[in-house]
Amino acid sequence: MEQPDQPSQQRQNNLESEKHAATRVTIIGMILDAVLGIIKVIGGTLFNSQALLVDGIHSFTDVASDWVVLAVMRLSRKEPDADHPYGHQRIETLGTLVLGSILIAVGAALAWENILRLLSGEAQLVPGWPVLVAAAASVAGKEWIYRYTRHVGMKIRSDLIIANAWHSRTDAFSSVVVLVSTIGAMLGFVWLDVVAAVLIAAIIVHIGWKFTWDSVKELVDTGLSEDDTRMLKTIALETDGVRNVHELRSRRMGHDILLDVHLVVRPEISVSEGHQIGMKVVTGMRDALENIRDINFHIDAENDEKVPHATDPGLPDREALRRLLTEKLGELPPQSRLRLHYLKNRIHLEIFLDENHSGPHLTTEQVRAILADYPWFGSVRVWVAAN
Repeated sequence: MEQPDQPSQQRQNNLESEKHAATRVTIIGMILDAVLGIIKVIGGTLFNSQALLVDGIHSFTDVASDWVVLAVMRLSRKEPDADHPYGHQRIETLGTLVLGSILIAVGAALAWENILRLLSGEAQLVPGWPVLVAAAASVAGKEWIYRYTRHVGMKIRSDLIIANAWHSRTDAFSSVVVLVSTIGAMLGFVWLDVVAAVLIAAIIVHIGWKFTWDSVKELVDTGLSEDDTRMLKTIALETDGVRNVHELRSRRMGHDILLDVHLVVRPEISVSEGHQIGMKVVTGMRDALENIRDINFHIDAENDEKVPHATDPGLPDREALRRLLTEKLGELPPQSRLRLHYLKNRIHLEIFLDENHSGPHLTTEQVRAILADYPWFGSVRVWVAAN
């Protein structure tokens, strides 16, 4: 059974609002990245700072990643359709994977280039004081856009926007490194500038690897942590009417969580009561983790965790049993009702009759005698309702 999601129109409005917020913050960040990138590349070239030049290239990778974010957010916030019934959030995961891969490639290339420069022993020039101004401006600007972008990402629950925010913060970190290395170079440690460039490149690779690895784990349906899984199972077990819980499975789609769970309940309860118990479990789980999107719960009358299909699906169904009883006992009254319980490869039968029915007289002993030789027979009760 599936927990129904929020109404389609409300979801569409939410998706449009999220897409607008993501687009706005990304465009603002893109403009800032482009301006800072130009300043740092020109400043690094004119004032002899390899570290500032690499930091500027890092800013341009932010511009490229912002374009990726804009394209992906437009697609990932589309409403679910027939081909994508769970939505398009996996496109966001793919976008994060692409973003991480770009960072790894750029960072590795910059690190290699500056390592070769460091090993070559070529003379290094002392950076000029404008490098300090450019680096300080970058630290302030990137820290501001990091905080703004992360706030929006948390609000709309977008891993891609949050990843892009951290990409901005790496620029702030790397600009701090530029500041320190430039001061060191001015004090006579000229080689610090190239070392700083290698360090900045390593930071880029590290962040890219984290984004890539997290995306890969999501794409291969890595479940929730053991602690979260244990917490959700405890919530289900503590719900009135639940006797056991098994096959609690989870996966992520973007920031959302999708769950499947089997709930064992008393076998004699009605279908509607079993569903109501399941809905209580759903409510408890959603209260614990707010980003759960869908919970599919299966109501079990017996624990089939260790022995799947403990009850043979080939046992006689309702119509087959009614035909058998009619053949052995005659036509059953029109108002008669059958209630079947399939447990441990046996059928436990309840027959409900009106007191003044016009059919054959039935007793529990009579029906038991007819069915006793069948290997699937478990028990029988005949109930007569008084008018």
